[in-house]
Amino acid sequence: MITDDCLRPPVLCPGDTVMLVSPSGPTRPERVARGVELLTGWGLRPVLAPNAYARRGYLAGDDALRAADLNIAFADPEVRGVICTRGGYGAQRVVDLLDMAAVRRDPKVVAGFSDITALQFALWRGARLAGVHGPGAAWLDERTPLRSAESLHAALMTTEPVTVAATPDEETFAVRVPGRAVGPLLGGNLCLITASIGTPDMPDLTGAVLLIEEVQEPPYKVDRMLTHLRRAGVLDGVAGVAVGQFTECADGWDTTVTDVLTECLGELGVPVLGGLPVGHGVGQLTVPVGTRATLDADAGTLTVAPAVR
Repeated sequence: MITDDCLRPPVLCPGDTVMLVSPSGPTRPERVARGVELLTGWGLRPVLAPNAYARRGYLAGDDALRAADLNIAFADPEVRGVICTRGGYGAQRVVDLLDMAAVRRDPKVVAGFSDITALQFALWRGARLAGVHGPGAAWLDERTPLRSAESLHAALMTTEPVTVAATPDEETFAVRVPGRAVGPLLGGNLCLITASIGTPDMPDLTGAVLLIEEVQEPPYKVDRMLTHLRRAGVLDGVAGVAVGQFTECADGWDTTVTDVLTECLGELGVPVLGGLPVGHGVGQLTVPVGTRATLDADAGTLTVAPAVR
């Protein structure tokens, strides 16, 4: 059973140092340079982790290097925030190597999404650390325009609640079950949630609002993942479901991802709100995770308490 208790790190302030880490896939220096420019413009002092540009195939360096960078960031008192460069794959390979005592001793806001869902789940399990589901430092203006930057800034550098409204421009807008749900917002990328089943990091979602988003997974695979979650009992007792962007999730069949989400989530008997611009799509917005959320499917809004204090 989930409670609203969580560990909130201090809000970022101008002059604070933030470390850019690559816990998952390798990144591109030119994209990170744009992220550095953005963070610097907010008055922050971004520094690269020692192995931020390492590469071993589809990983940003060996597991030991990626874990070491995270532990350096968590242990350094000068570092006040941890911004992941990107997702990709690999966070699950290093989460068991993290120094959770250091996280609990000096909590810092951790921002990222996609594969970083695995890291945020581990930090929730090990320290009850609230986090930020939002764009990484490998910034791409075409996908994350001004409104995306403003949303990330607000989540990291203010203590105001975050409200995201469903928008008709999003493919999942039609996915909706009326009602209102209140509980901690947990989740992120659907693949990583499913891959966490059976691990110590899979949270008990009883009483929680589940956040899901995905990219480049056809409808039948989305169906398979949601069916797996349901059959594993993971969705038993969930208070509601916040549906973000399902980007490039189409194939040759006439069943759409919206059809799948409507059917699979509609069977839960809880409020569901689709159309939230949270995920891998253009205009991605930022939301805290681990903090108390109110999902109002009738009003079309998701309001989340800040991850920082």
